Amino acid sequence: MIPRIHKRGQRTLGLLHYLYGPGKYEEHTDPHLVASWDGNAPDPGRDGTATLKQLQRLLDQPLGNIDASEQPGKHVWHLSVRNATEDRVLTDAEWGDIARRMVAAAGIDDPGPGGAGCRWAAVRHADDHIHIVATLVREDGYKPGLHNDAARVQAQARALEAELGLRRLSKGDRTAAKRPTSAERHKAKRQGRERTAREELRETVRRAVAGAAGETEFFDRLAAAGLLVRKRVAPSGDLLGYKVALPDDRNKDGEPVFYPGARLAPDLSLPRVRERWSADDRGQGTSTAAPASPPVPGGPAAARRQAASAAWTALPPIEHGEDSVAAAYIAAAGEVLDALAQTSAAHTRRELRDAAFAFERASRSRVRAERGHDRALRQAARELVRSGPALGRGEDGATTAMAIDMLFFLVTATAHWHAKREHAQQATAASRAAEHLRAAYQAAAAQPLGALHQRGRRLARPLLRRQAAVLRTALPEHAEQILAEPGWYALAATLTDTEAAGHDPTTLLAEAAGRRELGTTESVSDVLVWRLCRTAELPTDTSGMAVGERAAKQSTRRAEQRAPGRPRSRHGRS
Repeated sequence: MIPRIHKRGQRTLGLLHYLYGPGKYEEHTDPHLVASWDGNAPDPGRDGTATLKQLQRLLDQPLGNIDASEQPGKHVWHLSVRNATEDRVLTDAEWGDIARRMVAAAGIDDPGPGGAGCRWAAVRHADDHIHIVATLVREDGYKPGLHNDAARVQAQARALEAELGLRRLSKGDRTAAKRPTSAERHKAKRQGRERTAREELRETVRRAVAGAAGETEFFDRLAAAGLLVRKRVAPSGDLLGYKVALPDDRNKDGEPVFYPGARLAPDLSLPRVRERWSADDRGQGTSTAAPASPPVPGGPAAARRQAASAAWTALPPIEHGEDSVAAAYIAAAGEVLDALAQTSAAHTRRELRDAAFAFERASRSRVRAERGHDRALRQAARELVRSGPALGRGEDGATTAMAIDMLFFLVTATAHWHAKREHAQQATAASRAAEHLRAAYQAAAAQPLGALHQRGRRLARPLLRRQAAVLRTALPEHAEQILAEPGWYALAATLTDTEAAGHDPTTLLAEAAGRRELGTTESVSDVLVWRLCRTAELPTDTSGMAVGERAAKQSTRRAEQRAPGRPRSRHGRS
């Protein structure tokens, strides 16, 4: 149940015409009253003798009891209450009770004996919602106390959801981005947009912030993304703020519709964005133009390896660190997701974009982030952007899968962190982001893991038996499960590569498994493949006759030499 207090107005009759009319954006069916201040208000919807003007006069009658100088400039209070699409259809009696409890909670009406409240009426013109219109002068001539009315009606909505068996919404903490208005949603629909202008701008600005070193780079990115940018400058020349607009989003006068950063999301105001730069540049003397560092050698693949390592390093602080430090890592994780989404290949782009969009809500809470600890994640986001788009094949594809795998663990840890602190909305958002990451991982990992799987199946039986023995020695509690998984062959090929690179596969495998529990993963072998590749810095380009495949042939020959007397085929396989 979503209650929404609309902007106050000054024309009661105009609002009634809309509520009882056909509707501007959706069809109004059978408009009628379900409740009113005294239960006897005329209903122009079902009483043929009643008129909108009569109802308006009765609602506004208390205005005549006070001097014109004391009348509020905007006396019309308007609340809509809407249920979720999956909720059952409520009766008029139920909606009437909801209306009475909402106006009492807001301070519009005083249901007690002899209580002096405002006049109000609740109109229903659809199955799933009602509108409440009230006049902001009480019967005794005083104005109602509406301080914090939005929070009070939200609390009443949570109670009603439980009592009526409706979808339970999470309690907010006022750190969420402002929802698009109904007018913005209908405008986007008319223009054929998938998202409202507000949502598109929020996503674009977040991408521009991701890893940006200072104001110059930030505003350059906004301009490069095609946004219109206006800066608010003090007489001294200091920059105070900014606002952005889509070039084709215009108002009725043909002018661009601008949104300040703070209206897009609380952490996109200029002061909040500057906190990231000041922490990054502490000791460098400026927060507006940090010196640029050269891109990571190796391009997109190397940048993805860096992102995977940074995500893995961020897990312990989120799980065991101070809340302010964990909040900084979580916020920076959002930057990495934004950067990865904008540089991803086509087959993973949609899911990564949706993951970043969902995680945006999880990146903020009442816990104030202690910036600076998150520098490695922010640098990883910066390198992802600077290294450019990945092709999604070969090394790019494999390192993308590796980065997504590590980010999945990071986002899951974020969901647990929020849940422990009863940040319900953030925990839900992080869990939703994790589901999108899971889908993106499956798309990204299919080709590289498939190639590793084929390499593993081509390994000679003695070598496969030796890798199985390594597995049983390193991970006796997980060995049989892993050997039964489809990903075992990919892990066997990776173990062969670690040995060819000069590592002890038993020690490395035990270390990779011991750094984090494996019981909740869908495929233990897949997880271990990426941990080994990252820890041992193995090449992940599995196309063609890779170095690892040549090493596998050499290991096969060595394994066969260790098994004298065993017959060999002319192809060197037993």
